[in-house]
Amino acid sequence: MNLSNNKILITGGASGIGLGLTERFIQDNNTVIICGRREDALKEVAAKFPSVITKVCDLSTEAERIALYKWVAENHSDLNVLVNNAGIQNWMNVSDEDFYQKADAEVTTNILAPIHLTNLFIGLESLNAIINVTSGLSFVQLAKVPVYCATKAFFHSFTQSLRYQLKSRNIEVIEMIPPALNTDLGGKGLHDGQPEVSDFVTAVFEQMKAGKQELTFGFSDIMANADPAAVKATFNKMNP
Repeated sequence: MNLSNNKILITGGASGIGLGLTERFIQDNNTVIICGRREDALKEVAAKFPSVITKVCDLSTEAERIALYKWVAENHSDLNVLVNNAGIQNWMNVSDEDFYQKADAEVTTNILAPIHLTNLFIGLESLNAIINVTSGLSFVQLAKVPVYCATKAFFHSFTQSLRYQLKSRNIEVIEMIPPALNTDLGGKGLHDGQPEVSDFVTAVFEQMKAGKQELTFGFSDIMANADPAAVKATFNKMNP
């Protein structure tokens, strides 16, 4: 995809990887729309980047996803890139009393929401690229986040099929596969010491410039290219 002169919607664009992508796309002369549940977080980003367009939206709700699409179709019908970035991660055990409730929220946010948005936004004639943010945990599981890993493995698989289905419509499908990064995903402090989001963003933008459609970095690059024995060894190391 061209990396400039786009109009881009980034879900979950006010924090973490989404914020890193927002900043970089703005720097590369794109118009960026971000959405999220927290109006205060969106306002903070808009104060730092005055050109950004914000929209409060709870993607876990079907009606709000539909409302988001209708708002974009009416006000930004030239939108050509959808970035399915929003996601949640719960550290939990299947025996926890609230396990099902947390699992339901993860499946809704990490799977159903981006599937629904994809189905909606391909209705825009201008759409020519979809970027799906998955995870290195698509390939090997951290047992402390069992549902998160499963949702990302699902989303990785879905992205492969989506790329095939949309090829005839000239909609490029790019998979962005981050490793653990220094963000608040899963809770504050859990990923301290991991690589910075800015390093990841720099790396994947270089890969997009080279025309790649599966973008990896560090651990995710190793896992995406690992043989079964290496995956098993990594699983055992991650889950002693």
